[in-house]
Amino acid sequence: MNNHITNILIQIGLLVFMPPLLPGVINKTKAAFAGRKGPPLLQPYFDIYKLLRKGMVISTTTTWIFQAAPVVTLAATFLAGMLIPFGAFSSPIHFSGDLILFVYLFGLARFFTTSAALDTGSSFEGMGAAREVTFACVSEAAVLLGLLVLVRLSDTFSLTPMLLAPLSHPLEAPVLLAAAGLFIVLLAENSRIPVDDPNTHLELTMIHEVMVLDHSGPLLGIIQYASAMKLLIFETVVLHLVAPFHAGLPVVDWPVFIIEIIGMSGVVGAVESMMARLQMRHIPTLLAAASLLCGFGFVLMVR
Repeated sequence: MNNHITNILIQIGLLVFMPPLLPGVINKTKAAFAGRKGPPLLQPYFDIYKLLRKGMVISTTTTWIFQAAPVVTLAATFLAGMLIPFGAFSSPIHFSGDLILFVYLFGLARFFTTSAALDTGSSFEGMGAAREVTFACVSEAAVLLGLLVLVRLSDTFSLTPMLLAPLSHPLEAPVLLAAAGLFIVLLAENSRIPVDDPNTHLELTMIHEVMVLDHSGPLLGIIQYASAMKLLIFETVVLHLVAPFHAGLPVVDWPVFIIEIIGMSGVVGAVESMMARLQMRHIPTLLAAASLLCGFGFVLMVR
């Protein structure tokens, strides 16, 4: 019992304190590919801390939705992270059917983010909100199909045994197909190249970033923190499929999990360094390919 509680506290600690490190790893990787020194590894922590100390500028045209959206998004993302097992350990919250709650929590976060964008009355933010919900129709389908592969593999509807099932079936073709599809979704859902560029300043080409142009100070800091937490969650899901590891010793399993997460962030940075951003009209095709990969993986599981 004490070991179980300790593992839960470690996961909560990682879920709270680790997210800003991942964008720092990605930025460092991209800088290394470009032959630059790049920003400090912990720069995202400093940026979020600086934003939390600043004041806010809120338009008089907005309502309570504008201020509530970042908080609801963070709360939904945190709860989704509590449903996902980190490493080879059980998640803090798990029950049969929690995979549906997992998908709906991100849907709730997206709903409030897009509602806040529309609440500003800005045509640019409204354009970003329209793009976000349009692409989400395809990316959510890919997530569900990828999870169905794990449902078939584990014969359960609970995320903890589902995501730990690849430990007994490592590198099988259906699992690898689902992992490839979910990795594409990871890039799309976290506004990474080739789908989106979190560092761009061209409103006409942005998706996620254009929706938060009017946020400032602590609200913007919460948004950036929630985005980093979402990246950690999606990387954890993909890691369970491509690099499951279980030594049976927490003193080994937890460091290995942290190293794997950092390595996955490096892979994301490498992908961004080697690929150009796609034209907006090609993004639905990429997300459809992710759905097909996950769908083919599920077909292979049906025997």
